[in-house]
Amino acid sequence: MAAPVARGECSEAALAAALADVPELARLLELDPYLKPFALDFQRRYKKFNETLNNIGENEGGIDKFSRGYESFGVHRCADGGLYCKEWAPGAEGVFLTGDFNDWNPFSYPYKKLDYGKWELYIPPKQNKSQLVPHGSKLKVVIRSKSGEILYRISPWAKYVTREGENVNYDWTHWDPEHPYKFKHSRPKKPRGVRIYESHVGISSYEGKIASYKHFTYNVLPRIKDLGYNCIQMMAIMEHAYYASFGYQITSFFAASSRYGTPEELKELVDTAHSMGITVLLDVVHSHASKNSEDGLNMFDGTDSCYFHSGPRGNHDLWDSRLFIYSSWEVLRFLLSNIRWWLEEYGFDGFRFDGVTSMLYHHHGMGQAFSGDYHEYFGLQVDEDALIYLMLANHLVHTLYPNSITIAEDVSGMPALCSPISQGGVGFDYRLAMAIPDKWIQLLKEFKDEDWNMGNIVYTLTNRRYLEKCIAYAESHDQALVGDKTLAFWLMDAEMYTNMSVLTPFTPVIDRGIQLHKMIRLITHALGGEGYLNFMGNEFGHPEWLDFPRKGNNESYHYARRQFHLTDDDLLRYKFLNNFDRDMNKLEERCGWLSAPQAFVSEKHEGNKIIAFERAGLVFIFNFHPSKSYTDYRVGTTLPGNSE
Repeated sequence: MAAPVARGECSEAALAAALADVPELARLLELDPYLKPFALDFQRRYKKFNETLNNIGENEGGIDKFSRGYESFGVHRCADGGLYCKEWAPGAEGVFLTGDFNDWNPFSYPYKKLDYGKWELYIPPKQNKSQLVPHGSKLKVVIRSKSGEILYRISPWAKYVTREGENVNYDWTHWDPEHPYKFKHSRPKKPRGVRIYESHVGISSYEGKIASYKHFTYNVLPRIKDLGYNCIQMMAIMEHAYYASFGYQITSFFAASSRYGTPEELKELVDTAHSMGITVLLDVVHSHASKNSEDGLNMFDGTDSCYFHSGPRGNHDLWDSRLFIYSSWEVLRFLLSNIRWWLEEYGFDGFRFDGVTSMLYHHHGMGQAFSGDYHEYFGLQVDEDALIYLMLANHLVHTLYPNSITIAEDVSGMPALCSPISQGGVGFDYRLAMAIPDKWIQLLKEFKDEDWNMGNIVYTLTNRRYLEKCIAYAESHDQALVGDKTLAFWLMDAEMYTNMSVLTPFTPVIDRGIQLHKMIRLITHALGGEGYLNFMGNEFGHPEWLDFPRKGNNESYHYARRQFHLTDDDLLRYKFLNNFDRDMNKLEERCGWLSAPQAFVSEKHEGNKIIAFERAGLVFIFNFHPSKSYTDYRVGTTLPGNSE
């Protein structure tokens, strides 16, 4: 990072007060003395976090009870066979429940208004004790707005929503199976070095269709296990009406996407992964929400506020989506309960938080270069309400399940994001090393490989905050999307379609492309972080980009798939890349470099194009020269010995 610009020192008395208020702030300032001028910022954040936590304790009986909102909000079958319903709709004049169960009479079951914008309804059981609302039947919440408008809405707490036929909107389907899935396997131990396979269920088949949870469970999980990954990061699980949003425009936060199957089938997927010793993370989107109102959170109670900021502050101009008001008591309940729901109902082992940069700053990262000047991370541009929410979320996750993993997608480089809350940090376990894939793409786009700067590569791979762990990756789903290119495409381009057969001679493009594909991934894996991530299919150089069905491609599924079968064909060279990826992961499993201290780089030679470093008792030597090989090349090592 760039050297921080000095800020006026806080007084000795103020620093002493900050150190007294934040239990381990002294440790953070010892690790990074440049943060000392910002001690009061850490103090304020920590005190606000503690104050919020204490308020939850005084008013709700603690965060444990507070984060169980899904047990009372929504629609629930009671022990007596009746139905209890509860919603938060502060802008509504009236709330009603309707559906198949009452022949869609909109006003026959009115909710009773409670304090603080809450509404509740109890429907007594039928005399014959049969279910009031049968499993699989359709429901709606009816809102009478203050202007008198009648609105049909899906409960924000709905557990399952479906879309039938050519319908544009989703329907709320009551999910209350007679025999819910019972987990058979315990959660795996927290990985020593996390190797993540970034996965999307819908594109996991080679066929041009939406794949299912079942398909992923029985066909893709064994491949992931065989490749040596010990963690999967599940994308696009939270329900999203628009498939092409890649799962980032959430409409129903408590519903597992029905386009892949049922909630019970997702539970089976997670349970099966656990049986293989694979940790399962959810790509959670709490940075924004879809603008949909008929099947989303937007305008739920007839106002533009409720869950979101009112007016311009409640809109993300680039994403065309709504922004949560993190200072709202009920929004905190909703989001923290959502975190707990995925941990407890589905057995997820942690989260990759999407869009953290947008959450952390009022400017949402738009138009910001983030030079590394520490002033960029403190002051009025920081949305401390969102920051406190992230601290609360991390606190909740790690209190409930101490072995859980949380990862922040943050491009800004905010200091202490991955430091413990007790130090004044935000409490994430890892952050994504987002500069690394950008560097590889820049090199491939702008330079011939003979002009690559070894020092610049090493700097990018090692430029991370001490003791704040990073997930390194050479490419993710972003590079696979249409409009960009994967590393394999940048390296081999059109020849991937004509010269990947072992029956054809190696062309210079394919030969060099395969070499560099392997080297880029291994040096990223070994030098770039404390964890590693790969997007599904990229490990073997998937020969097509990723493009979801949309109007621009005539709703085609041709590019919304992963052709895993290419690695099974002995006549194709994709198997060599796939096998290398497996060997790389298995070697890390054996030697543990991801959990070892950061590497010592002993050589970065521009003329010879050599990078050499040591980590976890291993010596890594990379020769990036396009035409020179070396014999008896000498490199220094920490320990004496031979190469046998």
